[in-house]
Amino acid sequence: MTSEELARRFESERPHLLRVAYSTLGSMTEAEDCVQEAWLRLRGLPDVTEIRDLRGWLVRAVGRLALDALGSARARRERYVGTWLPEPLVGDVAADPVDRVTLDESVSMALLLVMESLSPAERTAFLLHDVFGLSFDEVADVVGRSPAAVRQLASRARRHVAEGRPRFPPTPDQQRQVVTAFAAACRDGDLDGLMSLLDPQVVCRGDGGGKVSALPTEEVGAERVARLLVSFVREPLREMWIATVNGAAGLVLRGEDGVLSVASLTVDGGRITALDVVRNPDKLTHVRGTN
Repeated sequence: MTSEELARRFESERPHLLRVAYSTLGSMTEAEDCVQEAWLRLRGLPDVTEIRDLRGWLVRAVGRLALDALGSARARRERYVGTWLPEPLVGDVAADPVDRVTLDESVSMALLLVMESLSPAERTAFLLHDVFGLSFDEVADVVGRSPAAVRQLASRARRHVAEGRPRFPPTPDQQRQVVTAFAAACRDGDLDGLMSLLDPQVVCRGDGGGKVSALPTEEVGAERVARLLVSFVREPLREMWIATVNGAAGLVLRGEDGVLSVASLTVDGGRITALDVVRNPDKLTHVRGTN
């Protein structure tokens, strides 16, 4: 295999590899670093032709690199100012997703936040086996545990994930309808309209990273969150548009001060159960274009 052929094969796998790393780390920047390092390791092998399953080799390599990166990532998050949220993947609803990463439930904001409650080994075992289809033997090679131990890790993770997923998730059309109604209610300052869309125990989180203003702690409850939203949009918005946010319809907003906000809405049973708003500009460098 020539170096050009190897590069082409690798580029064809890049979107899948980015999805593996991003699902593990919740950061596109860190995911890209892992994928680039995997390429350097692949290119440095003395005989690439000995690899029978190139995708499998690459997924294991990226999985191992992402698992290693989780340690330092968690240390940084302990020093993070305010609430840490995953870096959102934002794209035009009608266009290809950001960096051609396949967006589906595996990168939903709800799942990424559940992942934060798992140990690095549990997270890796669940993602590589349940989401990306590696065998327990292959995952064992990544996490340095026995296949039986990996099976237990994935089982524990699976229970946590089931508890954190919406019980009655919306169809894409239903998600867009809720987001459209939510945007209209916010734009109009319609408190009652917002209350009707929010679950009684809705959770609202904001991530400014200490760079811009954001909620210092999470807010819970439909009335509290609705009043916060009405207060937030009382200041004029330069733009507000619906976009794909982690595989589902969400919102991108730009205030008169130019600050971007990306809102991910988790919908369960027709109502919004979680509203996660990322405002940290360091996490929004992939947001491109306007409505």
